[in-house]
Amino acid sequence: MSQPDVVVFDYGSGNVRSAVRALERVGAAVTLTADPVAALACDGLFVPGVGNFHACLAGLREADGPRIIDVRLAGGRPVFGVCVGMQVLFDGSTEPAETTYAGLGEWPGLVSRLQAPVVPHMGWSTVDVGAGSRLFAGVEAERFYFVHSYAAQQWLLVPDGPFERVAPVVTWAEHGSRFVAAVENGPLSATQFHPEKSGDAGAVLLENWVKSL
Repeated sequence: MSQPDVVVFDYGSGNVRSAVRALERVGAAVTLTADPVAALACDGLFVPGVGNFHACLAGLREADGPRIIDVRLAGGRPVFGVCVGMQVLFDGSTEPAETTYAGLGEWPGLVSRLQAPVVPHMGWSTVDVGAGSRLFAGVEAERFYFVHSYAAQQWLLVPDGPFERVAPVVTWAEHGSRFVAAVENGPLSATQFHPEKSGDAGAVLLENWVKSL
């Protein structure tokens, strides 16, 4: 069986090397590139995100990231966003100047500053895993590594009627108040924490994603 082909999208965000190494360790054939042909053709596209929302989104737009992500999702091809790479998938964010900056609009809602005595939220936290999660299979009770000041603190995409059976799986965490820690929504998955920095638990989660490709 051949290795799944994963592109770590190199659009100017930091921390890409650790993502490459983590994905290679769990069995992916990894390419670090911003080449649109490779990003569209690969089995899985990994979108990192370090820094503030506005800067990451500007880098993504410069690299034609929004179109690449849209085309992949329209074809049911997997995309995985991490940290700010997750936040940009929402309608927008109030980071960095408490002014609303538009996001990619894959999910409704705004990313906002955490309401907690200490910000940023930096360190290891447990998560409240959504029912039916495949990403967290085998690590439901483990801790994951977070470093962020903003997050989605509401989840607004709640399908009803005949669409209830395909509702996204939403996992939550808490720092001052509850926030979205991960989403599994068909071909689109994302985590607010850094699985590539989350030790053995993060490795299992990444392996679960790679095996699904």
